[in-house]
Amino acid sequence: MYKHADGHGAPTPHPSPLTPHGPARAGRGFTLIEVMVVIVILGVLAALIVPRVLGRPDEARVVAAKQDIGAIMQALKLYKLDNRRYPSAEQGLQALVQKPTTQPVPENWKAYLEKLPNDPWGSPYQYLNPGIQGEVDVFSYGADNASGGEGVDADIGSWNL
Repeated sequence: MYKHADGHGAPTPHPSPLTPHGPARAGRGFTLIEVMVVIVILGVLAALIVPRVLGRPDEARVVAAKQDIGAIMQALKLYKLDNRRYPSAEQGLQALVQKPTTQPVPENWKAYLEKLPNDPWGSPYQYLNPGIQGEVDVFSYGADNASGGEGVDADIGSWNL
């Protein structure tokens, strides 16, 4: 038994190794029941969430393609502001990353993108100048890498952002 620091008062009991707050509990970890309850909860959550998430990678790729195309269109607009025209079809989107050497050579060229991304399916983005849908068109052929298509195979372009 111990007394308070001032030497007076009621004695303080020594924690028993059988109490949950004693040193024996600190080193024990979790019981099998506690671990099993956590595993069951995680299993239920996985059963509810995983089917919803697994059906969305194609939707995520379409969203990523639209964001890439939006960024490329912004870079093209900056290019036009600096150089009074969009890159020619021959110069292509590469003109946003590296100064073109073919005519018309831009007078006030800057690096407009660090690197030219591929679409989420691994193919290069397409560029048309003059465009069919607008002054210029930037687009991806989608999952099938072919013109046209429906759903995730549909073309994704600057005209439908």
